[in-house]
This record gives sequence, C-alpha cells and structure tokens, in this order.
Amino acid sequence: MNIQWYPGHMTKAVRQMKEDIKLIDLVIELVDARLPLSSRNPDIDKLAANKSRLVLLNKADLSDDRTNKLWTKWFKDKGFYVLEMNSKNGVGVKQVNGIIAEACKEKIERDRKRGILNRPVRAMVVGIPNVGKSTFINAYAGKACTKTGNKPGVTKGKQWIKLSKTLELLDTPGILWPKFEDERVGIHLALCGSINDNILNIVELSFKLINILRNSYCEVLKNRYEVDEKLKNMEVLENIARKRGCLLKGNELDIEKAAAILLDDFRSGKLGRITLEKPE
Repeated sequence: MNIQWYPGHMTKAVRQMKEDIKLIDLVIELVDARLPLSSRNPDIDKLAANKSRLVLLNKADLSDDRTNKLWTKWFKDKGFYVLEMNSKNGVGVKQVNGIIAEACKEKIERDRKRGILNRPVRAMVVGIPNVGKSTFINAYAGKACTKTGNKPGVTKGKQWIKLSKTLELLDTPGILWPKFEDERVGIHLALCGSINDNILNIVELSFKLINILRNSYCEVLKNRYEVDEKLKNMEVLENIARKRGCLLKGNELDIEKAAAILLDDFRSGKLGRITLEKPE
C-alpha cells in the first residue's frame, strides 16, 4: 500500500516559508504524539537550521502516556525543547510562554544589550496537515484567530498573529514532503487523518490498523466490538458491520462503512490511547 500525497499548494507554501524564516527567532513544530517520527516533515530541520526549536507532542491524550514520556526524552536528547499537549482542551498551553522565554533568552538578552527593547519574539508554527496547528494557536491566543477543521488542508496561506507586545506567531499551511521513502510513513499518516481520505482505499487501510491492533493492542477489538482479534481481517470488518448494522440493499454487509467506523474510532480515541511508533 504505497501512499503519496503532495498537492500543488504545498510547493508554494514551502517557498514562502523559506523566505519567512529569515524573520523568525523560534520554530514551533507540532507533531502527532501517536506517530512523532512519521508526522515530522524532514524538510523542517533544514528550513529551521540555527533557529531555536520547540516540539509540541500534540494529541498526547490519544497516545500512550508511557510512550509520550519516551518521546519527550528522545527529543530532548536531540536538543529540542519539548512539551506534551492537547490543544483541543488546552492542556499544556499555559506552559508554552515559559518555554518560549527559555528557548529565546539569548535572543532577548542580545536585543537588550543592543538597546532593542520592544522587538517581539517571532515564532513560526509548522507541522503536517491536520496535526492541530490552528487549534493550538487559537487555544494559545485565547480566541479564534484561525480556521480549524478535522480534515487536512484547512490552512492554505500564511497568517501573522500578534499575541502580545512580546510575541508574534506566524501560522503556516500544513506541508508534507514530495515522497515518503518508507511505506509505513504514508500508512501512519493516512491512519491519523493527515492525508485526504478521498485518495485512499479505506478497507485496505483498515486492514493495516487491524494488524497493528492485533500485534500491539490485542484487547481493543474485543473490548470495543466484541470481535475475536484472531479472525482474518475481512472477518473482523464483517463482524463490525453486523454489530453496527452496516447494511446495503439486500442485507449485504457494508464493509466500507465498517472500515470507516474503525478508522474514525481510532482517530477520535474511542479505541483507547494508542501509539503507532516508539523511539528505537
């Protein structure tokens, strides 16, 4: 299952970010805590070279708490400032100010010595589609500054947001990269909703999720759907379709609808806290 998705507007967005980075003091990168590596655009490291870096493990309420701690340590060991966050309900948002002050203290001190007292810290907020950038900015600002949505591609252009006299944020569109070298990256991104569902085979994608659940979270299918995880993938979907009344004309089972239910339950956290990747 080789998944690739790189709409044309992303090329334009990358070009614009390369221009804007010259104005930036800090890069705030949101990653999905369920897949911290797959949800990191490798181009961001090149783009943000020599800038202070803050990684927000967003949607941390949907991922394993123990694994969150492992990822926090992994990023800190690589020199990033890190914070677990759930931008939907605001958990972790209040801690951001202190971390920004710490990450940019050399810049602030440098300005003070030069007699520059009123220049705000400028932070660029980056991340892949549907990782929660706009939701984070709205929670951080305490008001609706940007459009949000539960599908990728809501933010199409850049937007400067002045939060205070000391801080300005630059919201940027979600960007992927032209080619996923590892097939698992595309699958993980698709599972978490960062790739347009319209280009995906939902049934085949649900099989990938069933295999992950069977290997790492074997009780989930039984607890949520009363389905034996030892069944074949199609049999699992057939059972879910029966339990949830997913029927077509003639009482034929609607396998696509059952697959969509399984994916939606994973994405919304109804299956429990599940992490797709662990630090090696």
